[in-house]
Amino acid sequence: MARPHEELHILCDCLRSVNIGLDSYEPDSQHLPIIDSSGEETGEGKAQTREVLPGLRFLREEAKRDLQILQKFLDNPELASLPPLSTNAPYLVAVWQELLQARGAVAIYRTFYAAAQPQASRKPKSGTPKGRGVKVDVVADNGRRWIRINTIKNSRILMEFHEMDSYLTSSDEDDGDGQSFEKKESLTPEEFDNSVLRMGRELLDAARANPLHGSNEIPSVTMRLTRLNPSLSDTDHKKSDPRIAYTIECLQRMGIDIQLGEKQGIVKETTDTPAQPMIEFEPTTHINLDLSALIALISDITHSHLPRDPEEATARFIPPQRYVEWKKQRLQTLFESTDVTTTWEDSGTHSRALADQAQQEMKKGFLQDMHDRLSSISPTLQNIQFWTTQEARQRCLQIVSKIGGTKERQRTDALLSSSCSQPNIIPAHNQYWAHSRYPPNLIPLLPIRLFPSTEPDDTSLQSFQPTHSSPFLTSLASTCRNILSKEEISTLRALQTAPYLSNDAGDIPPAAVAVANPKLTVHTAQSMLWGAALGWTTLTTNRSSVKALLREMKKYGGGGSLIYEPPGRDETARASKAAIWIVNPRSLAEGMRSDCSRE
Repeated sequence: MARPHEELHILCDCLRSVNIGLDSYEPDSQHLPIIDSSGEETGEGKAQTREVLPGLRFLREEAKRDLQILQKFLDNPELASLPPLSTNAPYLVAVWQELLQARGAVAIYRTFYAAAQPQASRKPKSGTPKGRGVKVDVVADNGRRWIRINTIKNSRILMEFHEMDSYLTSSDEDDGDGQSFEKKESLTPEEFDNSVLRMGRELLDAARANPLHGSNEIPSVTMRLTRLNPSLSDTDHKKSDPRIAYTIECLQRMGIDIQLGEKQGIVKETTDTPAQPMIEFEPTTHINLDLSALIALISDITHSHLPRDPEEATARFIPPQRYVEWKKQRLQTLFESTDVTTTWEDSGTHSRALADQAQQEMKKGFLQDMHDRLSSISPTLQNIQFWTTQEARQRCLQIVSKIGGTKERQRTDALLSSSCSQPNIIPAHNQYWAHSRYPPNLIPLLPIRLFPSTEPDDTSLQSFQPTHSSPFLTSLASTCRNILSKEEISTLRALQTAPYLSNDAGDIPPAAVAVANPKLTVHTAQSMLWGAALGWTTLTTNRSSVKALLREMKKYGGGGSLIYEPPGRDETARASKAAIWIVNPRSLAEGMRSDCSRE
C-alpha cells in the first residue's frame, strides 16, 4: 500500500543522503601552491594551505533545515489529510548533484553583478548602488563555468505563456492556447519573453562583466532545467506547448549550455572513484627571499649547535642576573619609573619564543630542510640562485646593526655586503659559514642577487626569463600591484625608499604598513610581487602575511584565484612549482643567549 505523499518520502530520502554527503564533502583540487615546512611535523600544513569552499556552509545549513522541516511533516499522524508540503528540497538536491560532479568547483551560491566591479564577490558598501545581483549556484572549472539550477515546471511556464497571450491581440481564435505559435515565430525577444529567458540573459550579462581574474576569458554558462520537459503534454492540451522547446532553443542560440532533467547520482561512491594523486609542490631553482627569510638565514638559532633537550633550549635563553639588573637600570633611565614589570614580562615572553624556535630547529634544521628540497630539483645545486629586493636588504642591514650579535653581524656582512662588484649582485665571502654547525657551502647562498628596481616593470623584467605562470601567480601579482598602487601608500613608500638615517635615539624606522591590509607591509608586498611576476618561489617565515595576501586575493579575484591548476591543466601531474614556501621563523637571538657576553 502506497504511503501518503510518497513523492515527499522519496525526496526526504534523497535529502538525507545529501546531508550525509555534505558532512564529509571536501573540494577537489583545493591545494594551494604553497610549501609549508612549518607544519609538517604537526600535520598543520594541509589545513593551512587548503581553502574552504565558499558557500559550502550555507548549503549544509539549508539542507539540514529543509530535512528537519520535511521529516517533521512526514511524521505528522494526520499526514494523509494534509496537502502536499512546499519544499526547497528538489533545488537543494540538484545543487548537490552539480557540485558533486563539477570539475574544479570554487564557490557555491556566489552573486555576480552585471556592472563590472573589481570586487564582485564583496557586498557593495552602504550608499552605493547595488544593482541587480545574479546568483550562480556552482562556480566550476576553476571559475570558467557557471552553473545555475532552475526548477520551474511545465505548468508554471505555461501560466507565463497564457499571461503573455492575454496581452497579444489577434483575430485567430487559437491565439491564447499556444497552438498557433508557429505563426508567431517572427516575435522579437521583447515580445516573446519569460522568466527562464530573463535568467539566461542576466547570467550572460554578468559573465561578460566578470571575466576570469587576470584575463579576458569570459565564463561559460550552464543552465540545468531539472523539471522543464518540452515533450511533456499538458493536461489541457493534446500535445506540448511548442513555446517550451522554443525557449530552450533561444537559450542555446544565446550560447548557454542547456541541461534537461536531474543529474544522476546523489551519494559519492568512493569505491568507484580512484583516489586523486597527491600534488607535491617543489621550489623553483631561483628562490626569492623576503626580509623574514634573510633574518632566518642570519639567525644564531639557525647556525648554533643544537640543544640536547627542551630544558637546555629553555636555559639557553634565560638571561643571567647581571643582564636583568642592567636591563632594569636602562628601562628606569628611559622611562623614569621603577615600575618595569610589564616590559620585563614582555622580555620573558620573547625568551620563551626563542626557546620554542630552538626546539623547532631540533626537529629539522632550517638549512637542512632547504638543502634537501633544493637537492631534489637540482642534485648538484649548481642551478640554484637566491634573490632579494633592495628594500629587504636595506632593512635587514639596519635591523642586524641594531640588535644582532657579533656572529650574526658577520653573517650579514657576508650575505649583504654593501661593496658591490656588480650593480645587481651582492659579493660574498666565507665568513657566513665560519661559526655554523653546517659544513661550508651546504647551500649556494652566496652571492645573493638584488632585483634591479623596487617593483617589477616592463623595463626591469626584460633582463629576466619568467620560470612559469599559473592562475594563482597571476592573481597574486595582480593583488600585490593593487595593494601597492593605493594612493595613500605613495607617501609612505617614498619614505621607505629614502636614505636610511637613524634618528637621535638610534631607532629603526617602522616599516610602511599597507593601507589595504594592516597585516601587510609594503616591503612584503614588493617581495611577493617580484616572485609572482617571475614565477619564482618566495621563501618567507611570515605566515600572517601569507594569510593576509590570500584574503586579499580572494577579495579581488574571488574563489577561482585561490585554486591550484596543474601545468597545462594536466590533472595527472604529480609535482608542480610552489609560489610560496613557508618556514618557521628564526629570530636574531645571539644577544639573548644566557652565555653571551655583554658590555
